[in-house]
Amino acid sequence: MLNRRGERIVRSREDFEIGYRHAGLKAATDEMFAAAWLRFPPGDADAARGRIRELLDKRAATQPLQLPNAGSVFRNPPGDYAARLIETAGLKGMREGGAQVSEKHANFIVNPDGKASAAEIETLIGRVQAMVLEKFGVQLKREVRIVGVRP
Repeated sequence: MLNRRGERIVRSREDFEIGYRHAGLKAATDEMFAAAWLRFPPGDADAARGRIRELLDKRAATQPLQLPNAGSVFRNPPGDYAARLIETAGLKGMREGGAQVSEKHANFIVNPDGKASAAEIETLIGRVQAMVLEKFGVQLKREVRIVGVRP
């Protein structure tokens, strides 16, 4: 973990709550997750490597990994997919300054030329939320966490 001063803090598993699409500290702090050491039970290493390769290949085929991005921007709403709503709303490729809704996967915002500001990315996130809400009546919830204060 890192705090806002950049200091490294080591935590044990007892300090965390882990669940579907959630891993966080039980107590509120200003710390951010930076890295982890994981331990798994013994198993078939070749089978595990094969499964990992399958998952990485699928990810490379469907996500804009070659461009700077922060991963999935929105959580999937119940019974639907955020990417489907964004794509159906015609928002793939939409830009705000240097930030762009990915042409490859609509639930990713990319920084194709490396010049997008945090404010442009945050504005684009808000525009996508507003347009999906207007078109489908669905309020997309951010999966990414905005850190810092907007100027």
